[in-house]
Amino acid sequence: MTTISTGRRNARHEPLLCRCLLLDCVVQTRDQWHARVRAFNAALVAYHLYTTDEVLTEFLAFYSATDPLLRTRAVSFVRATLQHPYTTVMPQTRLGFLEALALYEARPDKTYSLTDCISMQVMRREGLTDVLTNDHHFTQEGFHIVFR
Repeated sequence: MTTISTGRRNARHEPLLCRCLLLDCVVQTRDQWHARVRAFNAALVAYHLYTTDEVLTEFLAFYSATDPLLRTRAVSFVRATLQHPYTTVMPQTRLGFLEALALYEARPDKTYSLTDCISMQVMRREGLTDVLTNDHHFTQEGFHIVFR
């Protein structure tokens, strides 16, 4: 996965937003999705993955009170993500936060988290339509879930 970049797409790879589903399954080998994600992971060479600082923060927060081995794996995975050449990690910004807050506020009938809203706004800004998640909220906003 890559260093924080401007979000320019690699012409050889299709863009895809990555949410916590993939991240969790890599660290937790006993996760119900682990085997499916491992198999799917081989196909990801055709994609340039995007994620956000906020998704990585949420991912690490999940592992903060777990077994030290899982916490160590999570940190290693995030560090590798930040260095991977076919991943762009979009940085946290005040503007991004405010755009997400506006979406969060505009959808009181939905159960979107603020991190969901940040990801959705990044997808709109970057022109992304596909998302690697099991979260149905993204289809409610018109995005295509790649992994079901």
